[in-house]
Formats: sequence, structure tokens, C-alpha cells
Amino acid sequence: MANDMNVVALVGRLTRDSELRYTQGGMAIARFSIAVNRRKRTADNRWEDEANFFDCAMFGKSAESVNQYLERGRQVSIIGELRQNRWEQDGQSRSKVEIVVNSLQLLSSPSGQRADAQAFGQPAPRQQSDSYQQELPPIEYGGPEQFDDDQIPF
Repeated sequence: MANDMNVVALVGRLTRDSELRYTQGGMAIARFSIAVNRRKRTADNRWEDEANFFDCAMFGKSAESVNQYLERGRQVSIIGELRQNRWEQDGQSRSKVEIVVNSLQLLSSPSGQRADAQAFGQPAPRQQSDSYQQELPPIEYGGPEQFDDDQIPF
């Protein structure tokens, strides 16, 4: 039987500054929203952009590292997975889908200037020597740091 797959890759602009909070267990959570434009043709044959908005969360050390750079208007590239959060509020069941970000790259500043590409949430690539190459098995880099669902404050 095939495994299910849950992967999201987006490039867009932040709609608000990141908000960094900590769980009771000390886990850092950076929350932010991203707008991704989709070009579509209108009925009168013109092109226009339609914005889609996505809520995102990043956890652990990566969240602490990247938080200071996540300001409204900055263009970023993210890779992550969808997660549906469920809770009860005022006797009604609620749910919300958000993107749990595993990897984030800063692409430009809020003013539109190109930023030095900085990646967060994944290890830096290793340099290989030209004189010796060895084939190694692939390494799987897990997603966000493991945490207990009881630590999430919702």
C-alpha cells in the first residue's frame, strides 16, 4: 500500500509580522500569514491577480532564528505540510488548516529588494572534496522538532 503524502511548497509575501510565542513546555512557535497570487483570466479576457492567504506556523529553534526577519511585505519561499487543528469554542466544534513550515527561505525585503538567500529549518549543504567521493545512503531530515500535542495552546 502506498503512503499518503502531505507536502506544500509556496512562494509569496508575508501579510503581517511574525508573532513568536512559547508553549508552557518552552517550545517556540512563530506564526505568520503568507499571500500567494494566482493569475487568472477575467470574463473580458484580461489578466488579474487573485490573492490566496495561508496561515503558517514554525516550531522550535528554527522559529526563534527566523522570527526577527519575518516582517510584513517580505517575500519568502516555504516548504511544509498541512495540519488541521480542531478545538471546541462556546460549545461549537471549530477547525482550521495551517501550514507547518519545515523549511523557509528569505527571498526579498519588504521594499522589494533582493535579500541574500537565507534558509531556515534545514541543515546547510555539505561541501564535498573533488579528490574523493563516496556514495552515501540518503539522509532523511524530519519535519519540525517533535513536540507533544498537549503543549500546543489551542
